[in-house]
Amino acid sequence: MTINVLVLCTGNSARSVLAECLINDLGQGRWKAYSAGSQPTGKVNPLSIELLKEKGHSVEGLRSKSWDEFALPDAPKMDLVITVCDNAAGEVCPIWPGHPSKVHVGFPDPASAEGSHEERLAVFREVYAMIEAKMRKLIELGPERAGEV
Repeated sequence: MTINVLVLCTGNSARSVLAECLINDLGQGRWKAYSAGSQPTGKVNPLSIELLKEKGHSVEGLRSKSWDEFALPDAPKMDLVITVCDNAAGEVCPIWPGHPSKVHVGFPDPASAEGSHEERLAVFREVYAMIEAKMRKLIELGPERAGEV
């Protein structure tokens, strides 16, 4: 059985997209992640794409999208919803079909980094490493113990 996970952030351009790719790769087919935002920016941050490619992840099909897509009747049924930014954690979420478990795992926003391209990419790498550590633990513990991440 595949565990479906929805990763939420406000803009769905950086943290939630990084977590989506990490869960999909680390989950080795046992986990299927999706990402969305409460106020999607409409495009994935170019530094997210650059970093994901650097780390060997597929970026095909990645897009910034509204969480409303996942509240529709024909949307995949989620087992777990994870918020990765403090703003999204405090927002009133749609009612998810199937009433999945919810957990908040906050990370700093790499999209707010300033400086040169390399300095901003370094911040993305730092946040990616934080997300990777938490997503590895999540997959190790399983969805029923997600609150321990």
